[in-house]
Amino acid sequence: MAKSHQAKAVSVLIVSTLAFTVCFMVWMMFAVIGIPIRKALDLNATQFGILTATPVLTGSLIRVPLGMWTDKYGGRIVMFVLMLSTVVPIWLIGPYATAYWHFLVLGLFVGVAGGSFSVGTPYVARWFDRKHQGFAMGVYGTGNSGAAVNKFVAPALLLKLRLDRRPAGVRRGHARHGGALLDVQPLRAEAPVPSHISWHEAAGGAQGPARVEYSRYYSIVFSGYVALSLWIGAVLRERVRALDPDGRAPRGVFSLPGGVLRAVGGWMSDKWGAHTVTWWVLWVS
Repeated sequence: MAKSHQAKAVSVLIVSTLAFTVCFMVWMMFAVIGIPIRKALDLNATQFGILTATPVLTGSLIRVPLGMWTDKYGGRIVMFVLMLSTVVPIWLIGPYATAYWHFLVLGLFVGVAGGSFSVGTPYVARWFDRKHQGFAMGVYGTGNSGAAVNKFVAPALLLKLRLDRRPAGVRRGHARHGGALLDVQPLRAEAPVPSHISWHEAAGGAQGPARVEYSRYYSIVFSGYVALSLWIGAVLRERVRALDPDGRAPRGVFSLPGGVLRAVGGWMSDKWGAHTVTWWVLWVS
């Protein structure tokens, strides 16, 4: 790999990982900021669960078309449009969201940020050779630590603004997430050899027993990670308040390794193969 190309690849990896971290933070923001919303609207456990799951639903379903658009148009433009479009519903929450259904509808659009994983992964991978793709995608995947950033930053913001007592402040807290998206310039350059394939070819490439098997593994481990990231705050708030009144440290201890260890997992996959590493991860878990 030429030095100039390597420097660009590293630069793209760093900036893309930062962009994914912010997107993941926005995607998971209801896990923390949803707590004062629950109090303000007097939501029960089921309503709160639906509120936190609504962005996850959109982010999961939109990953397939976003991945196809990335193959067709390139990751740079798709990621930029994705992040820009997510700012709008976040800012709309501020002046307009007052009822439960308002948060649900806007949460669907905020969830688009969760599709950033399927945009950045192929974009970053094309900058590296096959021997280093696993590590590169693992480093990009550390953006999952955005969930941990939420756990540490959002409670401090809530405490500072006393958002648990002022619903208007809750809406300002959402606006801070929108500002974070605007502050990040996601991608500096397009991949050297963009791939332009049809939707039919993309759908055909998703077939095969190996891909189905890995998708099943991923649905187990990542769904578990997202579900616990969303709910562990509420659980700790009820059960271990004596250990940490805000629940920030325990929640961060759970979320942070899930993001950071992705880089280690990518390196291990390059060295020993994805199937072997996945098999051991499932057993250890």
